[in-house]
Parts: sequence; structure tokens; C-alpha cells
Amino acid sequence: MGAERVSLLIPARNEAATIAAAVASAAAQDTAGGSFRLDLEVVVLDDGSQDGTGRIVAPLAASDPRIRLISGADEPPPAGWLGKPWACARLADEATGSVLAFMDADVELDPDAISALVETLRSEGFAMLAPYPHQEAHGWLERLVQPLVTWSWAATLPLGWAENSPRPSLSAANGQLLVMDAEAYRLIGGHAAVAGEVLEDIALMRAFKRRELRTATVDGSHLARCRMYSGTREVVNGYGKSLWDAFNGPAGSLAVNALLVSAYVVPALAAVGSRSPRVRALGVVGYAAGVTSRVLVARRTGERVLPDTLAQPLSILAFVTLNAISWERHLRGANTWKGRSVIASGVAS
Repeated sequence: MGAERVSLLIPARNEAATIAAAVASAAAQDTAGGSFRLDLEVVVLDDGSQDGTGRIVAPLAASDPRIRLISGADEPPPAGWLGKPWACARLADEATGSVLAFMDADVELDPDAISALVETLRSEGFAMLAPYPHQEAHGWLERLVQPLVTWSWAATLPLGWAENSPRPSLSAANGQLLVMDAEAYRLIGGHAAVAGEVLEDIALMRAFKRRELRTATVDGSHLARCRMYSGTREVVNGYGKSLWDAFNGPAGSLAVNALLVSAYVVPALAAVGSRSPRVRALGVVGYAAGVTSRVLVARRTGERVLPDTLAQPLSILAFVTLNAISWERHLRGANTWKGRSVIASGVAS
């Protein structure tokens, strides 16, 4: 059995509510499973937290030599950098592993998660894996929007083609959990290559692809779970910070949102509102197709099937509304996250 040094890297800024569970799940990884024996280190960056995040991690690090806590000052990132890429870059500088696993502080791993992902990374010859954790959703807006995180790629991205294609456009990644070969990561320039990117996860995968390095987007719902945002306000603020950057500018955003409304909202309206039996029938077929795609993904990833999937048109309307809020805030220069701007200093918007 070969050995693999794995650095599990956790950037944490004001994550007191979730950091203990995240670190505990990282430290509880099965290091003897699969074809590789894992030599694990867990490195946590307290990124200028003001809620006691560091004080929670400190005793965990003191009791387990595999856990290291790094303290960062509460100051703006350097010119050209956003907060999360800068935090991840600092963590990568501290890492000693041949595999780097970046994990958000609100993610909890199953015990065999890292061994399974390293096994796939090495056996399939990937430079980067983007496993999507199970998306936990409890509030009404969470239940409308969060299932779209996984559905958006599972229902639309040709995964087999994407794994073998160097086309950057065939990229889908979720920064909640990313696993990559350390040498390949440094070859692309690490997080410095995506320093000013709001969606640094997708930008990283594109950077790998531009170097013709193989990447894969995979279902990680059986390996990890994450409640991305807790409550309506967090959902609005969380998506508000990033959706303006999701579709390559205002024209792309308008095109994608118009397509979503045409494909998933208009058929439902036609099914209930048209006077034409033929149009109503077509509307029912269109609505059923949208719901079916949600059902298939929900069953695969362990999410709620009923009644949530029946609300697919409402989910799309909620997403479109969040996209509009994000653009409105961006154009006013009012987009922030955890007290920091989401426009890197020295970078034009």
C-alpha cells in the first residue's frame, strides 16, 4: 500500500458556528482505506475572524499534532486579490502534501471522503477533482435555491466529455471542496492565477484545463455535506455577492436567465393559463420535463424529492431574482461578504 501526504486546508473567517464540526470531520478521516495510506495534516487559517473562530480551533490543534492553526490579521488582501483566494494561497504555502484538499469551514466530511477522492484522483489520472457535497437546505428560500447548485451541472454538463476536454467552458466546480495534485496546482500558478476571481473555484478548473490537465466534476453527496447559507438573509447576501460574475458579463447573464425562464417558467404558465388545449398540453409536457430532471438529480444526491421538485418554476424565478439583486448591488459597488469587498483592489470591475 502506497502512502500519500494529504494537506486538508480550511480557510475560516467568522465561522464559529461550524468550524469545530468541520475540523473534527477532517481529523476523523480514515487514513488506511483504499489503495493509499494517507499521511494527513489539517491546516486551518483563522482569517481575521472577530467571532472567536481561532479560539475554538486552538484547543483542537493543541490536542492533535496533525492540526495546525495559522492566524491571519484582519486586514484587506493585497492589491489584485480577493479574500478567499488570498486565504487559500496562504494555506497552500503552508501545505506539505502531494495532494491539496481545500475545504470550506461549513463542510462536514464522511470518514472515507478524502481516501475515496485521493483514490479517484490518482487512479483516473486527474489533476483536479470537484466533488459537490450534499447541499443541506432548511428554510423556504434555501429549499427553492440550493438544489439548483447540483442540478445546474448534473442536468446540463456532459461529464464524460468534460473530463477529457481541455475546453475551459466545460467547467463546473464548487469551492466547498476541491482536491488537486499539488504539483499541478503549482504548475498553473496556484490561487495567484485566480486572485481576483469571485468564482475562484470555476476559474481554477479553467486554469487547469488551459494547461491541458484533466479535471472532473463529480457527485460528492455521499462523501460530504454542507449547509451553504443559513436563512433567507444569508441566501440573498451569499448569492448576491457572486451571481453577477457567473455568466461572463451582463449579456451572458441576460441570455442564461432568459433561457431558464423560457425553459422552466413559461411552460408552467402555459399549462395553467393558456386557453388553447394544445398550448396547455405542451406546457404540461415542458413542466413535467423540468420536474423530471430535478427528480432524477434529487434521487441521486439524496435531496428532497417531493414536494420540492414540483416547485422547479419557482426555483428558477428565485434564482433569476437573486441574479438581478446581485447585478444591482454590483453596479452600485455595494457587494461585500464578511466585511470585505468582492471587487479586488486595483482590479477594474
